[in-house]
Amino acid sequence: MEPNLHEFSDGTVLAEKLADQVAHRLAAAVEARGEASLAVSGGSTPKRFFRALANRDIDWAKVTVTLVDERFVPADHPRSNHLLVRENLLQGKAAAAHFIPLYHDRPSVEEAAQAATAAAKAISPPFDVVILGMGGDGHTASFFPHGSTLNQALDAAGPRSVLPMEADGAEEPRLTFSFSSLTDAGMLVLHIEGQSKKDVLAKAQEGTNETEMPIRAVLHRASSPVDIYWAP
Repeated sequence: MEPNLHEFSDGTVLAEKLADQVAHRLAAAVEARGEASLAVSGGSTPKRFFRALANRDIDWAKVTVTLVDERFVPADHPRSNHLLVRENLLQGKAAAAHFIPLYHDRPSVEEAAQAATAAAKAISPPFDVVILGMGGDGHTASFFPHGSTLNQALDAAGPRSVLPMEADGAEEPRLTFSFSSLTDAGMLVLHIEGQSKKDVLAKAQEGTNETEMPIRAVLHRASSPVDIYWAP
């Protein structure tokens, strides 16, 4: 399925428009089921989006927020996605949301992944909204090229779980939701900014080798078309 490309003049406009759409989806889920779920990516790109979404007037007490992936570092570590979300999204009105972290203080990343999988069972699948990012090497979530558990993570028939991942480009060990956990979301977004990321995306769309560029698995095999939000 071909993705839907939404282009904006700059990152601030993108953040506001994406926040509007995500808030609408979450509010609709709360009205329909009494609860909603949101999984977000880390990195520097989503900060403006997080701050815009935090100001949206929805019933945040009925929203559960988690991460699509996390570094195996404590929640107060400068590279922690938990810290990023806490400082930029879980503020103001959104402070009322329930947050489920992926990092757990365990002796190994494998044990932390097991604990995260157990904690995530509190979220009824599928996610209402999943926001992914993409690295310059074509990774998304922590699906890194040639990662230690990449084939397991990208198995669409695999269980919904959080998996450990180690790869040359990852620096620290990672925790990542599996492909089957993320790609049947009611709204699946790839949020990227900058011409270089658009060039990486074009390369990903041209090929089929998922080991080389794992973002291809999401673009080609997600259960519904991916909404790509891009700004220069």
